[in-house]
Amino acid sequence: MLQELAPQSSFFTQVMNQGILGHYVATASLATGVYETLNNFSAVPPEHPTVFEYFRKDLDRPPSSTWVVAPSNGFNRIGESDYRSYGPGLGAKVILPKHLLSAATAGAAADYNHLLHDNYETPLYAPQIGGGEVELQQMENILKLSVDDFMAHARTVSSPDELSIYVAKRLMQQESPNLLWITMHDIDIAHSGAYSLYVDAIRRTDRLCAELWKVVQAEPEYAGNTTMFILPDFGRDADEDAGGNGFQHHRTGDPASRTTWMMALGAGVRPGMVYDRPLQSIDLVPTLGALMGFSPKLSQGAPIHELL
Repeated sequence: MLQELAPQSSFFTQVMNQGILGHYVATASLATGVYETLNNFSAVPPEHPTVFEYFRKDLDRPPSSTWVVAPSNGFNRIGESDYRSYGPGLGAKVILPKHLLSAATAGAAADYNHLLHDNYETPLYAPQIGGGEVELQQMENILKLSVDDFMAHARTVSSPDELSIYVAKRLMQQESPNLLWITMHDIDIAHSGAYSLYVDAIRRTDRLCAELWKVVQAEPEYAGNTTMFILPDFGRDADEDAGGNGFQHHRTGDPASRTTWMMALGAGVRPGMVYDRPLQSIDLVPTLGALMGFSPKLSQGAPIHELL
């Protein structure tokens, strides 16, 4: 997340997501501040208001101020809930680069299979477009990026996350969003059981986060007044747990699979500090509310006082 402390406060959120389908539930909890229970195989919105809705409603911000860039499976509904008094019309616009790429290839996607592969556990799941998702014909107007240019760039990247970061950079240049949430996908390769590929994905994600931070520092709209948060949605099963297969999955619900980390850098963050105390993923939304001046009334988490 990137946060600007000036009056026109700007947040940019980076969520490193270790998966897609089950991860949509975890990401929904991150975005709402409430532990959600959702059907992974249905394109359903979160039940509780999202951080985007709180931000826009409380601060009276326009639709262009909040965006999500995410993998395609399941995330087309992450931008807004169906909660009464929030919901449709108050959420974030959603860009799913792989859905755009799939539409642009019109089914002839042999050259892009490495980018379009969605989930290493359930690769056939593909919800319909909806919930504020940007469609192919809107891409040129919003991103100032033609379909031909988009296709040409897709040929140059080696991973879905690289495509997502490319789209996010275009979005920052064209829309200068106040709150931008990016969900990464490559680390989901862990489910294949190939540890070397998992390590490669971790290194690539690390590089892409660094590249994104450099872009932030180069953009006048963001430089010097932006804070970036990087966090996984959950951890991994313990190595000694036979039911979880260690790094490969996060199915047991044991302490290791519920333990993760968060890194913050930029405006308002004291460099070189390490805080080691238990936190919950649902603490994220109330922390953003305290920083940005909105009230996540239905969140069940608590603000992280070290960041306030």
